[in-house]
Amino acid sequence: MHWGHLKMNKPIADHTFVVCAYGESLYLRECIESLLRQTVSGEIKIATSTPNRHIEDLSDEYGIPLFINPERNGIASDWNFAYGQAATSLVTLAHQDDIYEPGYLSNILECSALAENPLIAFTDYYEIRNDNRVDNNLLLRIKRVMNFPFRFRYVASSKFLRRRILSFGSPICCPSVAFFRENISFPVFDTDYKNSCDYLAWSEISKLKGAFVFCPAKLLGHRVHRESATSENIKSNARSDEDKKILASFWPKPIAALIFMLYKLSQRSNRV
Repeated sequence: MHWGHLKMNKPIADHTFVVCAYGESLYLRECIESLLRQTVSGEIKIATSTPNRHIEDLSDEYGIPLFINPERNGIASDWNFAYGQAATSLVTLAHQDDIYEPGYLSNILECSALAENPLIAFTDYYEIRNDNRVDNNLLLRIKRVMNFPFRFRYVASSKFLRRRILSFGSPICCPSVAFFRENISFPVFDTDYKNSCDYLAWSEISKLKGAFVFCPAKLLGHRVHRESATSENIKSNARSDEDKKILASFWPKPIAALIFMLYKLSQRSNRV
């Protein structure tokens, strides 16, 4: 089945979804179809460092170009490669296990239109656990409290204030982020970080002149399951070690250690 017809008669945006595919995800098809159901149309591409028949068949079925990363050097390398496949001004790195609500892109564009020199735009999200939608838990509530100040323009555009928010942890859901490529230098993600490369990226981007645009609607379904990279890295403590290092860049070590103890409690919500 070819779903290209779903793009017809829609507004066209200067935006690319690049699906970061890995292995043989059971949820890749659902992710792709959620992108095709967007009320605003743009480009869709797939990038992978693990080419296989499953990914290739879905690429052929939906008529979506597939790009193969010749290096296998972790998540940051895969994300940088995917980011580099976009030629449009705006790019979202879609995670293969997640789904995007039909209004995701239209809301990103609408919210960003009000910002001066936007750097990234991101949305609220809900979790998908055992195929059930979860709108509220401890982690989601903490992130919503932390993201609330971004609703105000003076916070979104202030290097100092947004760095104060990030100094307590990362409330930004990575797959919900749209990057304004013209305002951000490449590469975006540090390949020395195996899991918290997104948190480090927000920290570095927050130093730039421009705005962090927050769309408060829940426009992404983030799937939490045992095979996810986040779950694996939490179990191996890779995430904890990297988070501690980033927090220590904001605070003296004793304060960073105290904040990390509180921050680590929220990671329990990602255990399955």
